Amino acid sequence: MTSYEPKDISVSQMHGLLLSAVAPRPIAFASTVDDKGNPNLSPFSFFNVFSANPPVMIFSPARRVRNNTVKHTLDNAKATKEVVINVVNFDIVHQMSLSSTEYPEGVNEFEKAGLSMLDSDIVKPYRVAESPVQFECKVNDIVALGDEGGAGNLIICEVVKMHISSEVLNDDGSINQEKLDLVARAGANHYSRANKGFFEIPKPIRTLGIGVDAMPDFVKNSMILTGNDLGMLGNVETLPDKQEIDIFVKDVSERYPDIKKMAHRDKHKIAQNYLSYGDIESAWKLLLS
Repeated sequence: MTSYEPKDISVSQMHGLLLSAVAPRPIAFASTVDDKGNPNLSPFSFFNVFSANPPVMIFSPARRVRNNTVKHTLDNAKATKEVVINVVNFDIVHQMSLSSTEYPEGVNEFEKAGLSMLDSDIVKPYRVAESPVQFECKVNDIVALGDEGGAGNLIICEVVKMHISSEVLNDDGSINQEKLDLVARAGANHYSRANKGFFEIPKPIRTLGIGVDAMPDFVKNSMILTGNDLGMLGNVETLPDKQEIDIFVKDVSERYPDIKKMAHRDKHKIAQNYLSYGDIESAWKLLLS
């Protein structure tokens, strides 16, 4: 057995070991607003429910290990004392991942991830309309666990209103876990899907992904591509140029001789197949051909 004392290894190594060993973890998809009302959306897997009376949840935006900075979510929670915690099911997992990109302050991650803002009834932060369960919360307390990179900040939230999609409810009002289809976080690129086991999603690129809002309308308004498809497509720094597209068209012309005349709907179905194999570059070249 390999054993460590925290003082003997780096914070980044400890962080990775903890995330891989304590898994899978539920995901708090936290929506906040700053003191000017600008929305922010970010996922956190240091999260769970801790009380039913009163209903209390805690999630922890940790200080970044590499530079000891904090996320906008923490600043907003301190400023407004409100948050919405949305659950993450498989249908929005790629969009959730894209939203974790470190966009500058003021950038709307709802728009970048292609998710819909839904007004809350009691608190100011918006709900994620696509999430099957949403918790409007007031922030009761914030407990800093340290002031160095990797230190957590416990945001203690009391649920003031809960919203549940009728599509995941049983006749008796209980939640059907299979229909809810939650995903959970594990170490590195790994996630876990209820009843399906582990799968991987590459971490968002260090450079900023273009986001769903920067896509051509015929792509982001597709009747074929899913939210997860759009989340994958949004995680590229730039779109392919004309030369790259022309080379791609030439390479696949034998398989798809009418590629340039093909209807958007047909291109989107083929692009979706590329995405199923994680080939985002080919999907974009096809879509833009």
